[in-house]
Amino acid sequence: MPTPKTSAPSCSSAVTDAKSVHKTGPDFLQETTTTQYCDVLIIGAGLAGLATALSLPKQLKVTVLAKEGLTACSSYYAQGGIAAVIDSQDKVSDHVSDTLIAGDGLCNVEATSQILIQGSNAISWLLSHNVPFTTNDEGQSLNETKIDTQLASLHLTQEGGHGCRRVAHADDATGRHIMIRLQQQASQADNISLLPFHEALSLITEDAKQTTTTRRCIGAKVIDTQTHNLITFNSKAVVLASGGLGQLFSRATAPNVCVGDGIMMAWEAGCRLANLEFIQFHPTGLVYNDENGSSNFLISEAVRGEGGLLRCPISHERFMPNYDTREELAPRDIVARAIANEIANNNVGYVHLDISHKPADFIKQHFPDIYAHCLSLGIDITQQPIPVAPTAHYTCGGVVANASGQTDVTGLYAAGEVANTGLHGANRLASNSLLECVVVGRKIASQLARQLTNASPLDTESSDNPDESTLAESVTHTKSPSLTQLIVPTEHLNSSVEMTDFSLSPDDFDLEDQLTSLKQLMTDNMGIKRNEASLKQALDQVIRLKQQLSLLPTDPVAEQNSSLNRFRFDRLLTLASLLLQSALTRTESRGGHYREDYPSVTHSPATSIVTPLCSQADEFSRNVKPIDNIAELKLNKQSSSKRAILVAKAS
Repeated sequence: MPTPKTSAPSCSSAVTDAKSVHKTGPDFLQETTTTQYCDVLIIGAGLAGLATALSLPKQLKVTVLAKEGLTACSSYYAQGGIAAVIDSQDKVSDHVSDTLIAGDGLCNVEATSQILIQGSNAISWLLSHNVPFTTNDEGQSLNETKIDTQLASLHLTQEGGHGCRRVAHADDATGRHIMIRLQQQASQADNISLLPFHEALSLITEDAKQTTTTRRCIGAKVIDTQTHNLITFNSKAVVLASGGLGQLFSRATAPNVCVGDGIMMAWEAGCRLANLEFIQFHPTGLVYNDENGSSNFLISEAVRGEGGLLRCPISHERFMPNYDTREELAPRDIVARAIANEIANNNVGYVHLDISHKPADFIKQHFPDIYAHCLSLGIDITQQPIPVAPTAHYTCGGVVANASGQTDVTGLYAAGEVANTGLHGANRLASNSLLECVVVGRKIASQLARQLTNASPLDTESSDNPDESTLAESVTHTKSPSLTQLIVPTEHLNSSVEMTDFSLSPDDFDLEDQLTSLKQLMTDNMGIKRNEASLKQALDQVIRLKQQLSLLPTDPVAEQNSSLNRFRFDRLLTLASLLLQSALTRTESRGGHYREDYPSVTHSPATSIVTPLCSQADEFSRNVKPIDNIAELKLNKQSSSKRAILVAKAS
């Protein structure tokens, strides 16, 4: 692992004079010990963050923040690969079609096409950074051949929802191989500073001058979690690449840093959020509880793509043919619900994923990490089935952004899982996420190169704009649905519940215990299957927790860490409430959102929107319009059912 540079770069004229600077967060954030400057501040050191950093011009000073160590990101643990049209028999239009089918009506067709058409370019860029993708010829050295030849030699696998083999991979640990190479090169770049153990707590915005919006992002408040020093980072642009919110659930593949804080920072700064109810549960997380947390270990989609079969652990019979004609290769939401149904019926807590019918050498060659990990737990997957169950895996919604990463706030960009670009819709197609990280990250870098320097566009600009006829060909086969806006009510943020005899002291309110309870609450009530009663019950409990936290006496001499933990937990509770309210507002079942009380699609496709926290949000003239063909909607309440209904205005 490379040793990151820890000195922060400086630059002149980093920030324009502010009319009014807006800061959010608790009182302890208003005093800082140091101020640092850079051209571009990137919050998050996963694939989206490093793809952006490494694609920026060398004359720009770039700071990349990692909340913990550089391996503490979802990108590092990604197994399957990157979906891209490489095979001569494959078409971008087919990749787009598969993505739209998986997205169940909520993908933005234009954004989807713009991102997916860059697939081969993204793989070529990674190859140029010496990522050791698996080839068809085991003995072939990629470094000895040209990029075009390397592309043609890559081994492609198939995953659920894809109509053909189009997933490039590096063994079964693609993310780790990618991140090791990119971290090495970022640590050696003179213009990039990698700062591990630096946690961004809030964004800094100002009233913009002569811009299309009323706010501009000019930096962030950050804490060095090792020295506990507070730092103000001022910058010309900020890129959010902070990942998702998987740690809101008790069983998740995401590392501990993924608590949705980037989503919340953007919302507090003036960004809309979209489709928060769509949490993708990966069908096959390993079920094995030990001190190393093996239940967070993922069994790649590619295992089913290479012939793995799902079986009942009691009868040993296959069950996917009973649920979908695509069987084990159905999209993830379908497979996850099928497994959940089987688990509910078998009372064992898992099902079996069996690939033992394949030759042992084939399994060891294609899945060396999965084989080694399971073997260390006493499971020989060449002879035994793997116990699996669904696990929270990916945030399909997030900060509203377009395919170039622009958000509602000038100077603020978003890439990767934190963003909602319109690519994933209601359910992410397997292996599209790493592709999105590279493509959108590099698009952001291309924009910033033009905006912040006098240099010509990036040397990759020509390859970033492939033949327009190819793009047109990818769109003609699909017609963009008319997406309406479903506004998520936020009145619950100011509501309260009746409290009786509340006299807890801070010592009685153990934040670690409360966090564990919150994760279980979300898992039980906002998991794969949901209903109005359980969602309302969970929302009431979250509101009660927030109220209890606010009523706790504040110790003026409390350690900074104590105040920081309370701030983090309060923000997490707010995020949980937004997810629950989004799920309540969507009275249908679509993609990864399944309502037992509304089991079918009951209205035209609608993107749920959480409006920004700031009171002047309605005055914003949006600089991006990632949701096409929006018809305005009102939310009314029926006095009889107290249930929100949609009344569309004539457009």
